[in-house]
Amino acid sequence: MASDIVGVPGSKSRSVLSKTAISRTACILLMMLAAPGMRAQKTKNEVNPWLGSSLESVPPLAHDLSAELKKKDVAYAIRKVAAWQLKAAQPGFDQDWTFAALYIGFMSVPDAASGKQFKEAMREVGKKFQWELGPRQGHADDQAIGQTYLELSRVYHDPTMIAPTKARIDAAMKIADNPDKPLWWWCDALFMAPPLFAELSRETGDKAYLSFMDHEWWITSQRLYSPEDHLFFRDGSFLQSREANGSKVFWSRGNGWVFAGLARVLSEMPADYPSRPRYVAQFREMAEKIASLQENDGLWRAGLLDEKAYKLPENSGSSFFTYGFAYGISSGILERGKYEPVVARAWNGLLGHIYEDGRLGSVQPVGAAPGAFGPTSSYVFGTGAFLLAGSEVYRLAR
Repeated sequence: MASDIVGVPGSKSRSVLSKTAISRTACILLMMLAAPGMRAQKTKNEVNPWLGSSLESVPPLAHDLSAELKKKDVAYAIRKVAAWQLKAAQPGFDQDWTFAALYIGFMSVPDAASGKQFKEAMREVGKKFQWELGPRQGHADDQAIGQTYLELSRVYHDPTMIAPTKARIDAAMKIADNPDKPLWWWCDALFMAPPLFAELSRETGDKAYLSFMDHEWWITSQRLYSPEDHLFFRDGSFLQSREANGSKVFWSRGNGWVFAGLARVLSEMPADYPSRPRYVAQFREMAEKIASLQENDGLWRAGLLDEKAYKLPENSGSSFFTYGFAYGISSGILERGKYEPVVARAWNGLLGHIYEDGRLGSVQPVGAAPGAFGPTSSYVFGTGAFLLAGSEVYRLAR
């Protein structure tokens, strides 16, 4: 599952934490160990050395990037980060959710930023894995790679690319609901699986995929969405957890997964789908809340309601938020005048964490709660989120 005890970067790049923050982090980690469903060790894929790292020393930041919302400038930033990540991680590509998020980002790269090159690299990924999903039947984390297969089949007009995915999803839809544990019991799952079901529905014309997704989405939402806060708890074990300042624990990346998942579902869902207004309403509620939590540097901290406990911004969550806001504007769901400044500040903030070679820093490692990391901490799912953000910022750019 996409959950684990948060890794701590090397000592020379480690963030300095206050005693209060250390106590808060320790409490969260102990709670995670004790909570049902949270005791598992990292999966083999989640400790893949190609996932990412934190450097011992901090290299120079990029000096060739412009925060102006001009297509050429946005495309250059996207290409710089994507090229570095492809070279850094390609030897370790696998079917896990961690890399699936990166693949989705690569598929979004516009042609002006060498998008065809990255799509071709993704086609090689599909061939490598014979277009198969991960091994766990019905598990959202292992279904996420199917989104890339679906998009590749559209690009290359090859239905054989999605045949194994369709067969696996057809079988997964026959698994009965467990009233004690929802299928998508953790909020990250709303990015991993629902867009795939929506894409399959659009690609095949079969509404059964969308109906299944709709049913499961609202089960998860009922369990984890806070109507008064307009944010998602990461999973049921966090419902009573509190930050050092007494606020609820709402994880930046967890809510980023959901916000981006909503955007991707809405982009595939027919305009006349009966429950679409519910998704639009939830997306708008989250957008307003998330925008209100944006920090002066344009980004968001790992713990959304206790920003003072976190020294650095968290750039996987921040990138997913940027993607969601930019999509909302482009699609007409969000008001441009209100939210475009949010996007501009966020994009400017993200560019300030790109190093000279294209590495995106300040990304929290694999985890399930706000945690510690250093400025050079960079992981593939964070890059995937950044590429998604860049693809939508590019659409808005002049």
